[in-house]
Amino acid sequence: GTLAQNGLRRRSGGEGGFGPLANPPMKELLILVVDDVDEIRNLVRLWLRENGHVVETAACGRDAARLLRTQAFDLVITDIIMPDGDGLELIIELKKARPDVHVLAMSGGGTHLRAADCLRVAKGLGAQAMLLKPFNRQQLLAGVNQAYPAQDAAAS
Repeated sequence: GTLAQNGLRRRSGGEGGFGPLANPPMKELLILVVDDVDEIRNLVRLWLRENGHVVETAACGRDAARLLRTQAFDLVITDIIMPDGDGLELIIELKKARPDVHVLAMSGGGTHLRAADCLRVAKGLGAQAMLLKPFNRQQLLAGVNQAYPAQDAAAS
């Protein structure tokens, strides 16, 4: 049993030592992930949970707004372009209601907007960090660390 457990532990750390132990979380964060694409939402949730965070998800801005009224999230990771209430509206509402919440905006662009433009607007509205889609696990975790720096985690 112990070999299998050790093997699992090692494997969940990622190849070549670039897993959670190479980049230890400063503290457990309560994170809301908002994206209309199931696969992205589920993968981001998995990567964040493997790194020791507590994660809730929402498929649209409306669902996210409902969750934000009931829970005190440390960080919101939101897609910018979604069919039902986009991420920019969500950031505006969030910054009005809870200015202390940190935001990591992610975008792969849309029909009329390049991803870089979406992210520039998100930063102007108060997002602390940006993530260009597609991204890998390391880029996601770097984005989380940028949006929620260690000194902020130590202060709360």
